[in-house]
Amino acid sequence: MQKLAKREEQIMQVFWTLEKAFIKEVIPELPDPTPHYNSVATMVKILEDKGFLSHEVVGNIYRYFPIVSKEAYQKHAMKDIVSQYFDNSYPNMLAFFAKDQKLSEKELNDIMQIIKARKNDTI
Repeated sequence: MQKLAKREEQIMQVFWTLEKAFIKEVIPELPDPTPHYNSVATMVKILEDKGFLSHEVVGNIYRYFPIVSKEAYQKHAMKDIVSQYFDNSYPNMLAFFAKDQKLSEKELNDIMQIIKARKNDTI
């Protein structure tokens, strides 16, 4: 799976939220500066070529929908981040967030509960 450019990710976020949309419905959901219709249409075509979107014909226009789930992309993106910035170490990543991002005690406890639940699932 390819890494998406910033604007491509923004467009995919809209599709993941809307589930199906025409280009004209995507544009108002994008952050400023609002891109021109033709720019969004070009990026949507690129996302389709990359295998992230597909389309159905409604009348004489295309309605697009994601074929890569948000969860699948999150998993891929996190693997990239962990390998590029944390030496392929999830403990290093967690330590970074625990120290540098000043997680609250509740957030740390929530993480511990997730880890404990995961551990119990694998037994």
